[in-house]
Formats: sequence, C-alpha cells, structure tokens
Amino acid sequence: MIESAMRREKCDLVIRGAKVMNVFTGTCEEADIAVRAGKIVAIGQGYEAEHVYEAHGLFALPGFIDAHIHVESSTLSPEEFAAFSCAHGTSVIVADPHELVNVCGIAGAEYLHEAFSRLSCGGVQPLEVCMQLPSCVPATPFEQSGAVIDGRETAAEIVRPIFYGLGEMMNFPGVVAGEADTLTKIEAAHRAGKIVDGHAPSLGGDALNAYAAAGIATDHECVDAADCREKLARGIYIQLRNGSSAPNIEENCKAVDAYNYRRFLLCSDDRNAYDLSAVGEMDDALRRMVACGIPAAQAVACATLNTAECYQMTGKGALAPSYDADVVLAEDLVSFRVKAVFKRGVLVAENGRALFEHGGRYLPEAVRSTVRIAPLKEEDFRIALRGGRARVMTLLPGGIITGEEIVEVPSQGGDVVLGEDLLKLAVVERHFATGNMGKCLVKGYGLKNGAIGITVAHDSHNMVILGDNNRDMLRVAELLRQAGGGMALCTDGEEDVFPLDIAGLMSSASAEEVIARTRAITERARAMGVRKGVEPFMTLVFLSLAVIPKLRLTDRGLVDVDAFRIVSIDAE
Repeated sequence: MIESAMRREKCDLVIRGAKVMNVFTGTCEEADIAVRAGKIVAIGQGYEAEHVYEAHGLFALPGFIDAHIHVESSTLSPEEFAAFSCAHGTSVIVADPHELVNVCGIAGAEYLHEAFSRLSCGGVQPLEVCMQLPSCVPATPFEQSGAVIDGRETAAEIVRPIFYGLGEMMNFPGVVAGEADTLTKIEAAHRAGKIVDGHAPSLGGDALNAYAAAGIATDHECVDAADCREKLARGIYIQLRNGSSAPNIEENCKAVDAYNYRRFLLCSDDRNAYDLSAVGEMDDALRRMVACGIPAAQAVACATLNTAECYQMTGKGALAPSYDADVVLAEDLVSFRVKAVFKRGVLVAENGRALFEHGGRYLPEAVRSTVRIAPLKEEDFRIALRGGRARVMTLLPGGIITGEEIVEVPSQGGDVVLGEDLLKLAVVERHFATGNMGKCLVKGYGLKNGAIGITVAHDSHNMVILGDNNRDMLRVAELLRQAGGGMALCTDGEEDVFPLDIAGLMSSASAEEVIARTRAITERARAMGVRKGVEPFMTLVFLSLAVIPKLRLTDRGLVDVDAFRIVSIDAE
C-alpha cells in the first residue's frame, strides 16, 4: 500500500476525476481515489492502476451505513434485499433479526448471517452485515413467541463472532426498574465489549439518566426534537429513522445543528420491498435530510462516519488512506442518485442494478414450516360479552398509536352484533399450536364483507385476522396455515393468498414477484372498503405490538400498554 501511495508500484484501481467528499472537513475536492488490496491508499492526482473507472462529474461518497434495520420487514429474502440495498449505495447494515429470532430462536439469526455470507461479487461480500443479538425475545410477557432468550442464553450467545452487539433494548421499563434478567443481558454485552442499542420513546428525567447509565448507546424512537436534545445531552446517539411505516426524520431533523450533527445517525428500522426498489434506502434518507435544510456534508456524515464511529467499525465511514474502498458515486448532493457502488474496490452495483448473482436461495429447514395452529372452527371467533358495553381499540390517523373507546355493543346467540365501523380482531398463536386466541373489537379500519390476515405481527408474529364475520375469518386462518404463512383475504366467496414461506415473515420469491403480488393483494383489500389512510396489511402488523400505546391485542388477550397489563374487553 505504501509503495502504491508513493507511486513506486501500480494500484489495483483508480476511480478518476470524482468530486471526493471529505467527511472530516465537510469539503469536496476533485481528485482520484487510488485503491490497493481493497483499501484506499491515496487521494490525489495521476495514479497509475491496472483498472481505471472514470467518475468525472460524479460525487464520491463513503459507502452508506444503515445504523439499524430489520431485514425481515422488507418481506424479501436476504439475497433479494442485498441486491436492492447495494444498488442504492449501502455497504454495511446493522441488522437486528428481532423478527426471525422471535419466530425461530437463534437459528433465525444464524440463517440471516449465513444467507448474507454466501453472497459474493469479485471475491468480496457486497453487503456487509453487523448483526445484533435481539434483546427482547419475547418483547413482553403478554404473548407467546416462538422462542425465549433469557439473560443466561444471551450471555452465552453474545460472545459469538456472528453477533456485533445487543439489539434494541425495548424493555426500557425493565432497565429503569433494575430488572435482574434485563440487566444480565446488558452486562453480558458490556463484558463482551459489544454495543447495546436502545429503544426508549419519550423517556426523560431520572428514567433517562438510568437508561443511559446502563450504557445504552443509541435510540431511534425519539418522538420530537425536544426528545432528541434531551437524549443527546445524556450522551446517547440519535438514529434518524427513514422507515416505511413510521419515519421520524423530518421532525427530528429539527434538532440537528452545526455543533451536534456528529451525534446523529441515519437508519431505516423497517423498509418494505416497494420503497427499497422505488426510492432506496440511505440514499432516500439523505435526500430527505437535505430537503429539511441540513447541509449535504453533515447529512453524509450521518450516513457514514458517525455510524462507523458509534459502532467502532474500523476502516469504515470515510474516504481516506487506510480506509476500506467502499465508495458510492452519486450524481449530485440533492437527489443522491447512485450511479456506481464499490465494495473494497470491487464494482458491485452500477446504474441502479446489483452486479452479483446469488445462485439460488439459502433456505434451511429451521426457517420453513413455522405456522402451527390448533384446529379452529367458526365458533372460536365468537366474542361473548358479559354486558352491553365493550372496550374497543380505535385506530388513530397518521401513526401506529391506538386509542381506547367504550362502545355500546349488542349481542345475539352468544356473539356480538357488529355495528357501524366495528370489526372483530383475532390473534391466533401460531408457533406451538397452543390454541391461544386473543379477541377484541376494532374501530376505524373500514373493511366490509370479509376478512384479511397476516402472519407478520410485531413482535411475536402470531397470526392476526380482522373481519366482520366468523366464516371468512376462519377461512383466512386456514389459507395462512396452508401457505406456511403470508397475507390472505376472503370476501364474497373469493380468496387470495400470498405466501411468506420464510418463517411466515419473508418470501423466497423474486423481488419483482414480491412487489407485484403484495401490491395486488393490498389493492384487493382496499377494495373491501378499507378506510383511506389505512394501509390494509401493515396496519394489522402493529396491532399486536404491546409496547406502543394504548390498546394492543396478543394471543393472550387485550393489553393496556400504559398500565402494562391485560384488561377485559368488557367495560364495567
């Protein structure tokens, strides 16, 4: 490398004539990037190389780093996800396989690691994965997940090389209360010298001090700029989220300034297949950040250097001698349209397409045939009230928070009679065929004459079914069982199902088929009368998420998240 830097020997590659973004100084200079053995050896002019890539007029940026993502939320296989991610300039992801592990246990994380590891382009892994060990399996005591990973198992697993750190610590009440098993997990990560990611919406005051004192490094759940500033002041890195479901980047960008921008990171958290394909990943986050008025150099640092420093990724996050030759060539610093992507000096994507092939899916038995439900009948979907008043979950516009309303509901023959805008919601345990089924009423969704369901349901991923009659709800459950998981609907005798055959969360189909089929079944669901502004299937995904207020439904019953307890559907 020294010989090449001193021009005494040829380089392997020169990326010639780009406007090179320097994330240390916030400036750009027109220069060549000289590469040898996968590393940058020099930034300058006139280097000779075996291979030259002409980049005149393009901006050279460090490879983007997604600071926190659940790959499973794309519904794509790791192979298809990697192709999109690389094509849009991402070179490293910090992946938390929380969904897979809640279904399949540690085998789910091992599957994700192996699937990405098998990808190759010119001898390099095109998308590097820093995988976190999920910290909350299950996320709450109110649901049946496919696995339980306690403090003892966490301590045994976190030392393995496949785990880069401990995934988002959603159990912030347990941290603040000093719950023994929760602290065992955190302490194990610290002993192993590994980072602990956070998840603490609106946590402040003494509780925030306690959370930060536990050595938790990041948070992607800030609700507004004031929340960001308070956590920044306590030494926590803020992850600006550009997710498909609940982005907070525009609101939280208001907290970014010229002094504190080095403590902000960019992340996706959840990104669906269509968004990955159509608008991208970190490139989309960058254009949105710049559109909020953040200087381009600061925004790029949030997607590169800041994340590399936070996660102690040696050789990542900058274009400078000794750093990995992970380079993104973009048209400009507004659209961030990616023209070419290099990983350790190998061209892995160009003009919006990945240049590697996966040669078939890696699909071990551990992530297949994961939908196991007890036998069901129509009567199982009846809701019998003791009186005439019910506690109803209400859908609120513009987010994933739900409300609570007490509603007069008549009954007939041991079952509720659904009035205007009321629907039944059922969560069916699907890991061990226990027969658990939680049931409640929902207002604000709008569906008529049928039922829809999905086996993606944060965080334990049981089967969620919504409908206005027991017959169609039963049929949807059977369609999902037969498919091994997926998305299904039944209306007026017509049926549709799209299988998610990888743990009931992801599809082994091509990205094109996933996007086309999920779009088609979503449009069919919309035609069933789903209210404008409600995303038919993705809304269901969050209705069992028992860490977000106010009411949620799990296989064990209706949960009042604020009170952190199971409550009756009967309203006194």
